Amino acid sequence: MTGKAKRQASAGSSRDAMLAFLKDRRGEWVSGQILAERTAMTRAAVWKRIGVLREAGYGIEAVTRKGYRLQEIPDRLLPSEISDGLKTRIMGRGEIRHLEEAASTNQTAKEMAISGAPEGSLVVAEAQSWGRGRLDRCWFSPAGQGIYASLIIRPPLPPSEASRLVLLTAVAVAEALRETTGLAATIKWPNDILVGGRKMAGILTELAMEMDAVNYMVIGLGLNVNIDEAAFPAEFRSAATSVLLETGVPFSRVLLLRRFLEAFENRYLLFRESGFAPILARWKTLTDMTGRQVTVQTVGGSYRGKVAGFDGDGFLILRDEKGGKLRLVSGDVQMV
Repeated sequence: MTGKAKRQASAGSSRDAMLAFLKDRRGEWVSGQILAERTAMTRAAVWKRIGVLREAGYGIEAVTRKGYRLQEIPDRLLPSEISDGLKTRIMGRGEIRHLEEAASTNQTAKEMAISGAPEGSLVVAEAQSWGRGRLDRCWFSPAGQGIYASLIIRPPLPPSEASRLVLLTAVAVAEALRETTGLAATIKWPNDILVGGRKMAGILTELAMEMDAVNYMVIGLGLNVNIDEAAFPAEFRSAATSVLLETGVPFSRVLLLRRFLEAFENRYLLFRESGFAPILARWKTLTDMTGRQVTVQTVGGSYRGKVAGFDGDGFLILRDEKGGKLRLVSGDVQMV
């Protein structure tokens, strides 16, 4: 590490230590002198850092002869907040890039991956101007009300098995929602997360190949957290929902994102150690599609029939109206 890099790392560590110290004494007055001594910063540097934290949304009072008092922690997807209390070894442990607004977090993550960002690096945005779902559909991404995040992974897989990570991600999102909010989240094949039959989250994965192996994958997540019904565009209201709508109370976006990263890492390590079978078994317990009448729109056409189940690769088996079976690799499902 160069001398400049060491100084930057030391400065970053001091800033993190100051915020952690204020959090530990939240609601209490802490003198500027104590903060300076604890963080090896000058009083002037402490004051400057307080200003930066305030601009980021932290509610910090400053009173002469009393010092500083942290009263409010913002529900913003800030790297320091995501890392604080995160129980992972890989996911969220690379670079976390926070953007006020992104055209698409997936696009930023792909640029980072091409530049060599390590597995577990993360892009988060407070808003997206061009959020996308499957089939290039728009994903409604209002500022400060949802999770718009893209995770970089580098799985040792052939491209033919990359689609398994889509189902794995759906399991992680559903489990994080169930554990954190108590909502009975289910999965609609292959990667929509529903609550009460309405869509709460969507997943968009993109990959780059190198010879016969995956170079990197970007796992994009859009999760409706604190969006009120009136805020949804009219065309989405009957089909979309949010944590706020289902629970009646606002929820911490940071906490939900942490829980997703933890659930994803848990399932990802299981997948690498034990293969796809346990992931698929869990995925099946989280879907209620078997036996349902559906229409599946694919690149090759539209198919209607009853869901007979899912094969060992997670592909949908459809029994059509003539009694024949179709194995569908991907598609957009509409319940009949």
